[in-house]
Amino acid sequence: MTKKIFVIAEIGINHNGDLNIAKKLIDVATASGANAVKFQKRDIDIVYSKEFLESSRESPWGQTQRDQKVGLEFGQEAYNEIDKYCKKRNIKWLASCWDQKSLKLIEKYNLEYQKIASAMIINLDFVEKVADNKIHTFISTGMTTEKNIEDAINIFKKKNCSFELMHCVSTYPMQPEEANLSTIYQLRNRFNCDVGYSGHESGLAISYAASSMGITSLERHITLDRSMYGSDQAASLEPRGFKELIGGIRKIEIALGKPSLGYINDNEKKIAKKLREHLKLN
Repeated sequence: MTKKIFVIAEIGINHNGDLNIAKKLIDVATASGANAVKFQKRDIDIVYSKEFLESSRESPWGQTQRDQKVGLEFGQEAYNEIDKYCKKRNIKWLASCWDQKSLKLIEKYNLEYQKIASAMIINLDFVEKVADNKIHTFISTGMTTEKNIEDAINIFKKKNCSFELMHCVSTYPMQPEEANLSTIYQLRNRFNCDVGYSGHESGLAISYAASSMGITSLERHITLDRSMYGSDQAASLEPRGFKELIGGIRKIEIALGKPSLGYINDNEKKIAKKLREHLKLN
């Protein structure tokens, strides 16, 4: 049997800027058997233009895009608490950063894993900074060309930083006809590396299918309630669904087993003796 799939519970910004919600989501991930939780970190004045931030947007935090974006961001004090709480709950955590300033903030926690979001894979200067950390990196491949992926991989190989790709389609929620899970095989064969799956679909079926394809990691967004405010909530799993997902993945791993053509296990031998008794074969 191959190694178990590393399951990441993507909290992202589904905490809505509330540390108590973040802790509840960490609890959900832990109780469900996830290996890690993941957040997203941005410096909004770097990621977004001043014009965009000043534009109107009604949200629980105010009337502008800035109000909404600030409301969704955790600062260092909150991440200090998250780091402490994850250690208490004995679960790993990581973050996908969207700019170098945010990357420097997250680097302070000496984490075991990091993530390059699909949006950031084409920023090769940023990719270099991530690879400089020399910690295992999950690289999402949504919205990318083959060349984009190859350029990022070349940097990681040059920097001697371990990585795996994650097949991803950047639609929210992703429709079944968009999944193209066969790309998992294509990525593995083309780049000769481990490949995981980062899903944004509704439901569990597509993630179950991916987990039977030899993936090494699987990431899904989680939420306390899909009706909560937020653009990622609709493509997220609620606690019951996420627990069911991981339980199903672990059963699939066991069921895949190993090739056994011609092998009859001991339980089968007992049944065979009973069901073939009438054949009177030597």
